[in-house]
Amino acid sequence: MSIALKIYSIDKTLYEGEADAITLPGSDGELGVLAIHTPLISNLKHGIIKIRNKDAEKFIEINGGFVEIQPESKVIVLAD
Repeated sequence: MSIALKIYSIDKTLYEGEADAITLPGSDGELGVLAIHTPLISNLKHGIIKIRNKDAEKFIEINGGFVEIQPESKVIVLAD
């Protein structure tokens, strides 16, 4: 099962697609997200978002922001 991930900055969409696993730079430490994660809203600090799929990994640097993990494996990131 995969996660529907959307990452937005102020002026554009940085990523929109599926992921098998996501690692986010949470304000209190790294936050790992897999499918069917508990719903959550959290601050993000400066760091790297790691997006893992079966065949590849993608890295996106952010300066902070917020993440909302929704039911049914949906994740939305609002990044600075």
